[in-house]
Amino acid sequence: MRNIIVLANPAAGRGKGASARDAAVASLRELGVEPTVHTGSSPAETRRLATLALGAKPDALVIVGGDGTLAIVLDELVDSTVPLVLVPAGTGNDLARSLGIPFGSADAAAFAASAAVHGVRRAVDIGEAICPDGAARFLTVAALGFDAKVSERTNRLRWPAGRARYYLALVIELARLRPMRFTVRIDNADTAMSDGILIAVGNTRTYGGGMPICPDADPHDGLFDVLHVAPLGRLQLIRLFPHLLRGTHLRLAAATTARTTEMEVQAPGLLVYADGERIGTESVKIRMLPGALSILLPSADVDSPTAHMKGI
Repeated sequence: MRNIIVLANPAAGRGKGASARDAAVASLRELGVEPTVHTGSSPAETRRLATLALGAKPDALVIVGGDGTLAIVLDELVDSTVPLVLVPAGTGNDLARSLGIPFGSADAAAFAASAAVHGVRRAVDIGEAICPDGAARFLTVAALGFDAKVSERTNRLRWPAGRARYYLALVIELARLRPMRFTVRIDNADTAMSDGILIAVGNTRTYGGGMPICPDADPHDGLFDVLHVAPLGRLQLIRLFPHLLRGTHLRLAAATTARTTEMEVQAPGLLVYADGERIGTESVKIRMLPGALSILLPSADVDSPTAHMKGI
């Protein structure tokens, strides 16, 4: 019998984490494994439980939660040789989208958990963002500019609830829209990327629950995909959103792309977000940690609940 530890965030996905945990545990039992189950009630407790679990050297650590849950324990995972099994149960699940892990149902959670027994081991790249006032590793996308300001505004608002708060923040920041004076260095060389609306540094294709901001990004290739959007007026930016949702914005003249392992960005008033969390301000150095995370992905030999796959 394999030694499997399950660490769940029951609050993930607005409460979906508990049902995903139960489905994952039931799946493991059907496969002949009696897992040890831990449930974190706060970020601090989740991090502490992850440290304890990894210290026990299990064959795999099953994380039930979303991108935010992974961000809480990412440092512990990177410093360990224990492979991760991801059972997606968040609101965005952007890492799962890029890795092809299904989510959105009990069947999907059960299938994802089966990787602890039948999984294929892969190395996943990690990004690291270092600001004067903060630093963090990240899995998906680092946002610099307009999108980071929308995230900041959303976090400050106390009303309304849910997605409406994000849309209100979007309207407020559109009204305050000003191009930023970016100074960008890629691989220690100055670039043509200067004034603009935003810069996105993608380890994965999507952020924000499926928006393909860096549609060609691959978390296994050791490179970031960088998107720079030149100065746009409010109406032009509104017209850009349908392209962002479809992933066709790279065809537009305002979009400039690059691929790199390391870059630096400075701008007055710069905000830096990664994996949806605030990292720091004013300037940032972003570097690639290739293959720094070990993960077990569901095997193609196990029947996949394709009817429940969302955003893949």
